[in-house]
Amino acid sequence: MTSAAALLSGQTPLAVRMRPVSLDEVAGQKHLLRAGSPIVALADPAATSPGAVSIILWGPPGTGKTTLAQAIARSSGRRFVELSAITAGVKDVREVMQEAITQRDLYGQTTILFLDEIHRFTKAQQDALLPGVENGWVLLIAATTENPSFSVISPLMSRSLLLTLQPLTDDDVGLLVDRAVTDARGLNGAVTLADDARAALIRLASGDARRALTGLEAAAAVALSKGDEGAVPAATADDVAQAVDKALLRYDRQGDEHYDVISAFIKSIRGSDPDAALHYLARMIEAGEDPRFIARRLVISASEDVGLADPQALSIAVAAADAVAFIGMPEGRIPLAEATVYLATTAKSNAAYVGIDQAIADIRSGGFGRVPLHLRDAHYPGAKRLGHGRGYVYPHDSEFGILPQQYLPDELRGKRYYEPKNLGAERDISARLERIRRILDGR
Repeated sequence: MTSAAALLSGQTPLAVRMRPVSLDEVAGQKHLLRAGSPIVALADPAATSPGAVSIILWGPPGTGKTTLAQAIARSSGRRFVELSAITAGVKDVREVMQEAITQRDLYGQTTILFLDEIHRFTKAQQDALLPGVENGWVLLIAATTENPSFSVISPLMSRSLLLTLQPLTDDDVGLLVDRAVTDARGLNGAVTLADDARAALIRLASGDARRALTGLEAAAAVALSKGDEGAVPAATADDVAQAVDKALLRYDRQGDEHYDVISAFIKSIRGSDPDAALHYLARMIEAGEDPRFIARRLVISASEDVGLADPQALSIAVAAADAVAFIGMPEGRIPLAEATVYLATTAKSNAAYVGIDQAIADIRSGGFGRVPLHLRDAHYPGAKRLGHGRGYVYPHDSEFGILPQQYLPDELRGKRYYEPKNLGAERDISARLERIRRILDGR
């Protein structure tokens, strides 16, 4: 079968065929592959290598977690068992442990257990791993795309080294693409790759090797379908665009990227950068984020970061949330964008937010005191006999609607929680509040 025919024959995906067979072929993650590192120690064919410990690999999809595990398996000479947390259960884990003990006792052979998607394991399932890891029956390599601090039990974390993988650089992805075009395991020269197509694949990959190779394979298939018999076709940027409908963002609505992008979105609004805010809004929309979640965050931002510097901001954020609920998506992106730009470009004040938090902190620490007698409810029988309401003055009886009067408990008299900033509408509030406080204090 020719290379071109093999490419289109539904064989093993290109990303799988191109998995490195040794650590020397791994692209990227150089910070984890230095001499003497835990991964290098695990790949050492000497089963008694002193640096061999269980590890947890944490990183985004396509950064090489499975690749590193399989490269270790091929290089180390150790017995290698692979389980997926999607399909495996406690029974499977216990069977692996028992067989690992047998192999160690009868043949002196160490077992490496590669467990993919460990964050999908329940606490009970993870507990089943503990004896094997603690007693050295297996060397565990666990892979996860979610923060292990939240998804992996503490006892297992304490018995393993956490190694963080980084998204591949453009140079790393380019190296993998070039290798796949020429390597006998890959396209084996069935196509060439135009510079603009290579650049497009690298851009669309966004640091994900699997996405780059999947896009390359699809673009090559397009190029081969149009090529002349006997000629080596060149995959172009148009072929990439035809094969890859759009960039699939690395975004897990239950994972770290969900929190990272919304964090960047809110901080861009707070920092008054509408361009960055719209960028992160677009990322969430394109990734299929729940627009109601985005709308709720805008309402919070209007209250927390804009506050009374622009009282209209909260109304606009709430209106955007109502509009999204009323018209749905994709049109809902427009009111979301309007609210985002408005919040990013208007005056900001967190004075009310800071004030309520300080007041709550005082309450929690016991600093609340008794309600002054003149402010207490005087409407029930016997209240007046207790002195409730005595001395209370009715503000509407005054010309300006304000009269000297103590409202805070005695223990907190003179306490200031709300300190408006000299920004936006709070500039006027600040001047008015200064006059109000002078009257209240009888000055």
